[in-house]
Amino acid sequence: MIERTADNRIFLFGMIVSMTCWGFSWTAGKVLSAYGDAITISFYRFALTFVSLIFILPPLKEKMLISRKGVVDLLIASVLISVYTFLFFKGVSVGKAGAGGVLVTVLNPIITYAIGLVIARRRPTRNESVGLFLGLAAGIILLKLVSDADEIFRAGNIYFLVAAVAWSVLSRVTSRANRYGSSLSFSFLMYGISTCMMFPFAGIDSTVSTFKNADLRFWGNLFFSATITTSLATTFYFVATSKIGSSKASSFIFLVPFSAALGSWIFLGEKIEAHTIFGGLLGIAAVYILNKRQR
Repeated sequence: MIERTADNRIFLFGMIVSMTCWGFSWTAGKVLSAYGDAITISFYRFALTFVSLIFILPPLKEKMLISRKGVVDLLIASVLISVYTFLFFKGVSVGKAGAGGVLVTVLNPIITYAIGLVIARRRPTRNESVGLFLGLAAGIILLKLVSDADEIFRAGNIYFLVAAVAWSVLSRVTSRANRYGSSLSFSFLMYGISTCMMFPFAGIDSTVSTFKNADLRFWGNLFFSATITTSLATTFYFVATSKIGSSKASSFIFLVPFSAALGSWIFLGEKIEAHTIFGGLLGIAAVYILNKRQR
């Protein structure tokens, strides 16, 4: 009993670290966006993530293949993750990493839940309606649509908004990954395909130019973004989910918006605005209500 409690504490601590890494990845993305265009940086991130997983999966005794039935979903997921990552880097290149991190991570689960209702062709319950209404209000506040409707087209907001939609659709596709084998193996192949997809769009000239301009700051942030955040933290999240339960694990995602805003303030000096704080809190309340109802 004591040993089991100790294991749970380790997983809980690991989840806090992992979610903090997810939030800080927005800061790393902002730094990386200064070294090249969004497509080229996306290519480098996918490539390093793919290579990292080559070394991570074997110790976990994970197969690197999935069944043929999952090929279509794998290709769709590869396109969606490529679109999301491009929008991620495009958004932080012109907007604030902290504001984008709060906006996307808050709206992702809300949009995903709404898509689920549409697919199921059912009306939301009263509690679900409250959660979705709060989520809509959070989005309006985060995008500052009340004070200035044109704000959605400024500071990267349109990229962040579309990125949130792309990730929500992606999460619906990847939720079926276990049908075709391990979800980690599905992710491994997805990043491999995305790497191959991005390279032709990035081009040799842009790829080589970015490599020549890269310094220790670039490689450090790329390593953190691809290996620490995407490979290790995400892998730990999947493992922890099986140990402490999906409901408890998903609750830690509430830490991501705060760590995204905190990281951009500490490392980039970005001011955390009132609408970001209020909208973020309102969005978290919406996600909590929807998650509680879903359980």
